[in-house]
Amino acid sequence: MPDDAVDGSSTLGRLGEFAIIDRLVRGRRQPEAVLVGPGDDAAVLTASDGRTLVSTDMLVAGRHFRLDWSTPRDVGRKAIAQNAADIEAMGGRTTAFVVGFGAPTETPTAQVEAMVDGMWDEAARVGAGIAGGDLVSSPHWVVSVAVLGDLNGRYPVLRSGARPGAVLAVAGELGRSAAGYALWHKGISGFDEMRYRHLVPEPPYGQGAVAAAHGAQAMIDVSDGLVADLRHVAEASGVGIDLSTAALTPDCDALGAAAAVLNEDPHGWVLGGGEDHALAACFAGPPPPGWRVIGHVLDGPARVLVDGFQWRGYPGWQSFQD
Repeated sequence: MPDDAVDGSSTLGRLGEFAIIDRLVRGRRQPEAVLVGPGDDAAVLTASDGRTLVSTDMLVAGRHFRLDWSTPRDVGRKAIAQNAADIEAMGGRTTAFVVGFGAPTETPTAQVEAMVDGMWDEAARVGAGIAGGDLVSSPHWVVSVAVLGDLNGRYPVLRSGARPGAVLAVAGELGRSAAGYALWHKGISGFDEMRYRHLVPEPPYGQGAVAAAHGAQAMIDVSDGLVADLRHVAEASGVGIDLSTAALTPDCDALGAAAAVLNEDPHGWVLGGGEDHALAACFAGPPPPGWRVIGHVLDGPARVLVDGFQWRGYPGWQSFQD
């Protein structure tokens, strides 16, 4: 290994792909689900259920995160959290991640190590490991994560199972990331926790399995915005969904001070903002502990209403629109 590998001046270009990978994987402890981790052409995982949940997501610098706002550790945690939330939304348990990372050759190695430390930190919160990945040169940071999960013998909770008469409930908090983004974008200091929630979401880990065990009819990860994501459920299930602003009062109240400073309506953040990675699910009866009712399911046609009316606010995140 080059002498500069141990000081703060090393970069991806100076150290080289394989030496960097060796540093990033050395000393990591894998969970029981990972039988063979980094070091071979493919990882080997156990799937006690006989079925494997798989999802993938990508973060691009300047589009999904900013390195003048986020630390590399924040970026790593966010990349893992948003992928784990997809497994939660299926009612599963996250077992492993595979990570692809691209960055300029002049990127300090210490930044990459900090990002990977953040990934391992977040993965540990769900009892998972990082089983492998790839490292390439890129004009800017790109983080691509694939996540795998286990259903533990249960049926997956799909978006298509919602039935009229069910209640809609949520686990986790809404609007924090959107409020945090607005504070960062306007350069307003203070509100440290809210600003941080934009950088690193806090999915309600474990609640996806709780919902599945409680008979959830349909479930989704709130990543693009509450109304936008519930529209996917409504369309897949052929039902209407009516949200109650009164039931969302705790979220709006928590954002009230920031909304006042920015002269914004907090309902816009709660209903239209994404990246909180809360879970929304439909239940035939009362939801389990850790969940709160925020609406109900109607007969079709497929639509999402707010207090009985169509939502006219921000429609939610769209990947190919500014």
